[in-house]
Amino acid sequence: MSKPKITIVDDDRDTRELLAEALGSEGFEVTSAANGLRLVASLELHRPHAILLDVNMSWINGFELCQAVKQNKQFRDIPIIFISGRGDPEDKRRGMEVGAADYFVKPLELDTLVQRIRELIPTDTVQEP
Repeated sequence: MSKPKITIVDDDRDTRELLAEALGSEGFEVTSAANGLRLVASLELHRPHAILLDVNMSWINGFELCQAVKQNKQFRDIPIIFISGRGDPEDKRRGMEVGAADYFVKPLELDTLVQRIRELIPTDTVQEP
């Protein structure tokens, strides 16, 4: 069986690298993108089973990017989890409104995040290569 694919979208390279390393050690195949433009360019080639998305980014913020992905019928079924330093209830509400499956505030509780990703990716959706 192939590994579940996760794409991390965050303009902070350290955050991307730390999350990629942590999720890789949990058995996920991880790709990352520095911004929304790179995510959009990579979705066709490397369709992930879930997307971890920062809110504060250049070019397009996470809320706008989530909404754009959810409006595309080809990708709307991919669960999106926000990972943000913004923990205001209004930000969480807005994240859910634009289609996110969940919203985690940094610093992350990695075990909880991994558990939530596993809940969102049914094992029968991870297919053999």
